[in-house]
Amino acid sequence: MSLSLLQTPATASLAQSPIIFTVSESDSGLLSSASFQYIGELYYWTGSLTNSGSTSDYTIVKYPNTADVGIFDLNRIINSTLTDYAQANTSNVTYFAVDFYWQYFSGTQYITGSHIKTEVYKALDGYGIFQEPIGQQIYNKTPYWPLMTDGPATQSAFIDNRGTAGIYVGTTGDTVPTRVIYNSNLGAASYPVSGSTPTSQQIAQYPLFPAEPGFPLSSVGLEWYDVTAYDASAAIGSSIYFNITCKQKYPNVRIKWKNRYGQFDWMNFDLVSRESFQTERKTYQPTLGSWESLTLSYQNYDTANQAYIVDSKQGLSVNSNWLDDQYNDIIKQLLVSDEIYWVYDESAGLLRPLTIATQNIVFKTGVVDKLIQYQFDFQYGQPYKLII
Repeated sequence: MSLSLLQTPATASLAQSPIIFTVSESDSGLLSSASFQYIGELYYWTGSLTNSGSTSDYTIVKYPNTADVGIFDLNRIINSTLTDYAQANTSNVTYFAVDFYWQYFSGTQYITGSHIKTEVYKALDGYGIFQEPIGQQIYNKTPYWPLMTDGPATQSAFIDNRGTAGIYVGTTGDTVPTRVIYNSNLGAASYPVSGSTPTSQQIAQYPLFPAEPGFPLSSVGLEWYDVTAYDASAAIGSSIYFNITCKQKYPNVRIKWKNRYGQFDWMNFDLVSRESFQTERKTYQPTLGSWESLTLSYQNYDTANQAYIVDSKQGLSVNSNWLDDQYNDIIKQLLVSDEIYWVYDESAGLLRPLTIATQNIVFKTGVVDKLIQYQFDFQYGQPYKLII
């Protein structure tokens, strides 16, 4: 008899999508028992790579399916551990491993078999998309990896934009980056990146825009630049190109949102933007008069229509500039993002949390529509009144 693993997850998985282990037992005699079960003892942790502890966090039980194997999906458990905001934790990573074995009931006791302990895997706060295969290695999900974005390849920026982006510096079976190279009309510059591979610091931040502290190029005369991940000497993945553009006459609204890798993408909405303010109230009719006094009377300030809940909703409507249809992928990620911010004071780094109110969008193409523009509506994540 032999217990084996037929399917394992990627070295680094996106925790909102399936994290699958498939366990198989070769002894058909054992499988014939009606009480036969596959058991998985799940360990998960953060911090040191080796700090798994001696006691499992969950015990998961599966009866064999019609193919006589046990298929374990851990994503709901692992994803529940990634509770930090991306704004607060830029390297939101959980480690996990599973100890598999089988058991069946015989007489008055359970009989257990030999154990298989998996290697240590990692999970990031993100999700896969159709038609990506289950268990696909994360470095095959985007041509820009280890830059943690789906692009697009060409984007725009202002000279006074600030912001950082994530680069994966942990091990996933591919080359580990050590720096980001910036090529520009002014020449090239390098920015070192590193993490602590034995800990949860698997994701480093690098300055993405000219006004961000540490940006290695001068902003004077800067017209364009691109960013590329490098190891010691060779490029890893594709480059992302930024064209410096002039501001429009309208006030710029700068939005960032958590993408499917758990990092932030950015966009300037520099055409017309409007803020809205909507109140909500509920009223009741109170009992008027001095019913507990010797005589009945009322005051001239008494009201028969008393508000008992008065709150508000604040909204923001923005319009993009003319976009290439290569933006479609990250616009989709904006529409489904659970963490969105308006960077309303870049110099001070002040943020306002948003939720997106736009539910439907018709994507355009350059072939048909030539110039593409989109409008998005947001609601403030914080109401006007401070009520905790």
